[in-house]
Order: sequence, then C-alpha cells, then structure tokens
Amino acid sequence: MDDKKVVQYPNPKNLSKGIIGIVILGLVALLAFQSFTIIPAGHRGVVLQLGAVQPKVLDEGLHLIVPFIQTVVPIEVRVQKTESDQISASRDLQTITTTIAVNYRLDSHNVNTLYQNVGLEYPSRIVDPAIGEALKAVTAQYTAEELISKRSEVSAKVKEVLAAKLSVYNMNLNEINITEFKFSEDFNRAIEQKQIAEQQALKSKLDLERIKIEKEQEITRAQAQAEALRLQKQEVTSELIKLREIEAQIKAIEKWDGKLPNVTGGATPFIDVNNVRNQ
Repeated sequence: MDDKKVVQYPNPKNLSKGIIGIVILGLVALLAFQSFTIIPAGHRGVVLQLGAVQPKVLDEGLHLIVPFIQTVVPIEVRVQKTESDQISASRDLQTITTTIAVNYRLDSHNVNTLYQNVGLEYPSRIVDPAIGEALKAVTAQYTAEELISKRSEVSAKVKEVLAAKLSVYNMNLNEINITEFKFSEDFNRAIEQKQIAEQQALKSKLDLERIKIEKEQEITRAQAQAEALRLQKQEVTSELIKLREIEAQIKAIEKWDGKLPNVTGGATPFIDVNNVRNQ
C-alpha cells in the first residue's frame, strides 16, 4: 500500500477573515492617526470642518480632531520680517526710493479670521501693499530735505499709519526701520552744491565777524592809549616839573665820584681848574 501525502489548502473562509481583520486593523490605525494633530511651537492651528473655518483656534501641542471631517492648517504667529524698496514722492515732487524693514506678527487669537478673509498669501496681499501706501502717505507731507533731516519723525509717522492698516487684518506691527532714502542724481548734486554754498557763506560770515572784532579791539586800544595820554597831560604841573628836575639832580650827585671836572660850563665862563690850582 503506497503512502500518499495529503495536501491541505487553506480554508477560503479563514483566509477572507484574516484579510478582513488586517484591513480593519489598518483602518483603525489610520483613524487613530487621523484623530490627532500636533501644532508646532510658534504656530496656531486653524480648524477646517468639511472646508468651513471653525471659531476655535488650536494652541501649540497635541489635539484631538474628527478624522476625515476636520483638518488643521498651522499658521506661524512668531515675529516675521519683510524688507523691500518702496518708491514714493516728496512734497516737492522728488522721487524717493526707500529701503524699509518691517517686523510684524499675526494676532494669535484671530488667525482663523485672517485665513478666512485673506489666506496664507497675506505677505503679498496685505503687508507689502500696506507698507507702500503708508510710505507714500507720509513722504508726501515732507520735502526731500526734510525727509533727511527729520528721519526719526518720518519713521514714527510711517509706523503709526502702517500699524493702523495692519490691525484691520489682525496683524500687530512690532517695529520698522528706514535704512536709506535714495534720491535722483540731479537732486544729490543740488544738495551737495547747496551744502558747499552754505559752508562758504558761513566761512565768510565768520571772517567778517573776526575782522569786526579785531577792528573793535584796535579802536578800544587806541581809545585807551589816548585816554592815558590825556590823563598824563592833566597831571603835568610846574611843581611836578621842578620835582622831576630835583630828582634828576639828586641822581646826578649820587653818581658823582667826588672829582671836579677840569672845565665847567653853564651860566659862568669856562674856568680852567688846573690854572686855579697852580696859582
């Protein structure tokens, strides 16, 4: 009697049950995965339920959502920076190219409203146009020279106008920095020539003031000398002259060495002293 091996095939019912079980486990895992969302640091989550924006905004961390019905759009609420060159005109119709850097952030409590009304393209749709409009509105109030001399005042006004524009869309302005005003070559040459002329005028004015002061000093010295001479003349009297003669004679006697001169002169005739001695 030959031994024959019996081949047993899997039961189709059991096989189908196994496949169904795997599919169910996969669906459960998928549902479990889709039921949670993580909002990263510096972001807020906008909840969409079947495409409709919900009023609740998700904070950072892990959150439970309804799978396949709710989706979450993370939006950054940290400080963002944009820098651009904006062209505007001054009050005296000079064309100005302004380099401006703006720091702003989204209102974390109202990112759902921003997403609903604007979307994720808010930098190009809202921020950049608002910067250009604010600059044009402010620079039109100043001449080109005033924009240079009053830069801090201009910057403060631009910040005020821009903050009002961004707040309409639930954005908060942190700071702006106007790094440079650029003017046309003709205007730059005109400014340079004006500065040179002002410096020359100032030098001429200082020279005139110096000459005037020196002249006044000379007049003052001359007046002082004239006054001194006048006082001296008033003090010269006959008694003073006699006193000065007596003082001169006293000084001459003090210097005399005790020897009579060989010849004397004066009111009397000259006398030979040697002859007198020999007689």
